[in-house]
Amino acid sequence: MKRTFSCSLATVIAALMLPSAAALAQDGAATVAAPDADFAQEDARLTAFLDAEFAEWLTLQPQLATRLGIQDGGDRWNDNGDAAASAQVAWREASVAKMRSAFDRARLSPEAQVNFDIWVLEAERAALSQTGRIYRPPFYSRLYSAHSQLPDFLVNTHTVAERTDLTNYIARLRGIPAVLDVAIERTKASEAAGIRVPRFQIETIIAGSRQLISGAPYGDGPDAALWADVKAKAEALVDAGKLTRGDADTLLDEARSAIVALQPAYQRVIAWAEASLPDAPSGQVGAITLPGGADYYAAELKLNTTTDLTAEQIHAIGRSEVARIEAEQDALAQSAGFADRHAFYNERARLFPPRPYDDAARAEYLATANAFVTKTRTLLEPYFGTLPAYGIEVVREPAFSEVAGGAAHASAPSPDGLRPARTYVHLVGNTPDPAAMFTLMCHEAIPGHNMQGDIQVRQSGGPKFRSVTGYVAFGEGWGLYAEAMCKEMGAFPDIAADFMRLDAELFRAARLVVDTGIHALGWTEDEAVEYMNITGRQPLQRSRSEVRRYITLPGQATGYKIGMIKIIEQRRKAEAALGAKFDLRGFHDLLIASGSQPLSILERRVDEWIARLSM
Repeated sequence: MKRTFSCSLATVIAALMLPSAAALAQDGAATVAAPDADFAQEDARLTAFLDAEFAEWLTLQPQLATRLGIQDGGDRWNDNGDAAASAQVAWREASVAKMRSAFDRARLSPEAQVNFDIWVLEAERAALSQTGRIYRPPFYSRLYSAHSQLPDFLVNTHTVAERTDLTNYIARLRGIPAVLDVAIERTKASEAAGIRVPRFQIETIIAGSRQLISGAPYGDGPDAALWADVKAKAEALVDAGKLTRGDADTLLDEARSAIVALQPAYQRVIAWAEASLPDAPSGQVGAITLPGGADYYAAELKLNTTTDLTAEQIHAIGRSEVARIEAEQDALAQSAGFADRHAFYNERARLFPPRPYDDAARAEYLATANAFVTKTRTLLEPYFGTLPAYGIEVVREPAFSEVAGGAAHASAPSPDGLRPARTYVHLVGNTPDPAAMFTLMCHEAIPGHNMQGDIQVRQSGGPKFRSVTGYVAFGEGWGLYAEAMCKEMGAFPDIAADFMRLDAELFRAARLVVDTGIHALGWTEDEAVEYMNITGRQPLQRSRSEVRRYITLPGQATGYKIGMIKIIEQRRKAEAALGAKFDLRGFHDLLIASGSQPLSILERRVDEWIARLSM
């Protein structure tokens, strides 16, 4: 039986009023430097310090270096062992201590103070995250399970533009078995502490692992994903004249051997999974069921929302937002001649009944999505000062990680633009209402994550670490805000697309209710699926997939709506304070031109921006 929270609206509003970002600075210094401070000199010195620290950090994070287009370390995987994780937290804390001893925060400009504060905050967040490490075994997450993340990284992130990139790729192939063995040991340690991977996730791991070691070169059938990928990347080097045919054949022989050697490693994963399956939990599987789970969930909410909102407050916000959005849907449906939102939904279901995806439907979806992204890109200039510069493409999720009802996701381009920004969509199961695609592209592509990522990786002048630091509440809050901006820009082709924008927002509001329901109120998986299906208006396949994502990634889904609420609140505040002086393009640049930021720092920067424009 579902339990519910009760919470006064006044309590919720008070909780959303975040503390001033000055509180983030442990020395309590004011956010505005003294008049005689030499901002330019100190800012440059801080940037140089942070860049040197970040360069050292990248030696500990070779996969991040690859994302940034850096070859150094491209033959290694991140060390995900427990000792390395503890050492990395200690490194961050030591780096902050060095910064505090070398810089007087009060002598920095407001923007440099933001960089100072975020470097401090990242160390604090790393320490907080480390306390919950035992709750995050490498095979637990629906989105980030080790068995699929390693090949996904090679296929979609490890760009091969030179011979060295290919030899690094092969070295990483050879390194996968050791990484998987560490993942197995960490997961067993979590199991011993009472934290077990849910049954549905273990079943996914078994199926996905078997698929990864099926086909050529393991046996008959189509090429396995990694073998197909490395052959295609080697062939591209030959076509570009960067590799001779003889060298390519030699390197492909090495790659084949490394891929064949993955089979026993994945068989060890399957053996662990099959042994764990009989005791794997199902039904009630939230954080509340785990030893110490309430404290763990509170920490995950803090990390994902960058606020101190409690599960009770977030649950109440979710229910309030659901009611508001449903009322807006009723009004919109009535303006189109329908009795209410239910009648509108029924008509859409009659016109576009779900049907299984086939190749023609997939091709049509990708063509329509890419065309819409291209069109929306032409509408940006009146609303945004900083525009995307690199390619953006909508592509199908790789087969080894594609699931019916799976959530679309975006990746940023490489800093040089060689790897374009991409939106990945799952095109198996049943087709959705075609009007829903437009909002999804606004969120994931333009002006959402792909645009945000494009701008972030091209940052210049500030510390390099800001180009890769991300916060769920800010990034996903921007994605939801981008959906509303598509309406404001006139991107939607008809009223159905706008109605489905509200449908998408309703879905995110329902997430607040469901995530807290699962992890703080003891809802079962089926109870959560029922709420997402009936109130969140998601098909059963999608509802099940989404709920399983929330179960294995506690708190992450709450960042979306909390972030959107804060961004809209800040825009309304600025519009009211500035009146005719309000500059929408300037406001958007303030938000995304300098990188991701915690909501408390966002609020501080908006206040400072208002103060400057009010002079």
